[in-house]
Amino acid sequence: MRRKYLDNIRWMTVVLVVIYHVLYMYNAEGVMGVVGKITNLEVQYYDLFQYIVYPWFMCILFIVSGISSRLYLEKHTGKEFAKSRTRKLLVPSTIGLFAFQFIQGYFNMHMGDGATLPEGIPAPIVFIIMCLSGIGVLWYIQLLWIFSMLLLLIRKIEKDRLWKLGGKTNILAIILFTIPVWVAALILNTPIIVVYRFGLYGLLFFLGYFVFSHEEVIEKLKKYFALFLVPAIVLGVLFCIFNFGKVYADAPVNRTPLFTSYAWFACMAVLGGMAKYADFENKFTSFMTKKSWGLYVFHYLGISMVAIWLVKPGFISAVPAYLLSMIAAFAVAFVLYEIISRIPVYRWMVLGIKKDKKRN
Repeated sequence: MRRKYLDNIRWMTVVLVVIYHVLYMYNAEGVMGVVGKITNLEVQYYDLFQYIVYPWFMCILFIVSGISSRLYLEKHTGKEFAKSRTRKLLVPSTIGLFAFQFIQGYFNMHMGDGATLPEGIPAPIVFIIMCLSGIGVLWYIQLLWIFSMLLLLIRKIEKDRLWKLGGKTNILAIILFTIPVWVAALILNTPIIVVYRFGLYGLLFFLGYFVFSHEEVIEKLKKYFALFLVPAIVLGVLFCIFNFGKVYADAPVNRTPLFTSYAWFACMAVLGGMAKYADFENKFTSFMTKKSWGLYVFHYLGISMVAIWLVKPGFISAVPAYLLSMIAAFAVAFVLYEIISRIPVYRWMVLGIKKDKKRN
């Protein structure tokens, strides 16, 4: 049976990502590469939302991706898995940059005050820079493709021995995973582009595959849901108290034990809570599940359009800026998805949709 709570985690997390990026675009906490503060408030307390969700919302997506990889491989061959992941993940994050995401790159290059390129650079070079600048949210699927290919190699070696061992994981072990998660957060982090955290996200992906793909482990999370929820809330409050006003997305904040322990307990609470209370499907959840891929890929473009065309020139004030950015994120994403998903070949390049399908 399909684990519907995994679908619900995905689309709900994507919605959180959209809200996060709207606030992120106009943040007052020193995060660079965006328009930045547009209010006269001495302190933007609503920026706390970024601190609340940032440590864990991408972490849970990698865990869910690991679980989903196991479920897929139970019914498909490794060759089919490699082909599917390459089409869905690698193609949009490479070919898709040149086919569409250069548009996002254009807006990204005009986001900050110092983003203008020196004169005299040949147009082809400028276009390549725009394409690379347009990676944006696609960093997630780039990492996911790498982890997926590594998984195929690991499967040939471990031959399900490690996976079977993962099924024996108890609650104490799950709690103690906090330690390797913190260690993983300290290694294989790229400089400057801080989202490429190969250590942390790689570990979470493989824990999803080897541990949390077991229904008996999920049953334990459901049973002890409060055991993870309460510490997650406490750790989240402490994280916000000690770090509000600091750059939460970069070192040293994103490598502290407080950051990773909050992320871990929050992920466990989400996984257990959603499995316990949200393992269902209705018309709305089905709609959001089908559209979440397009929402993730295109939402930041809508936010960027409002930010560059209306907010940065000063045409609108703060309140309309936030409202229009939120509306544009959903509207532009849904419209683009409906259009591009119907165009043969182009939908394969931008969204990784096979030629015989109009939807994910």
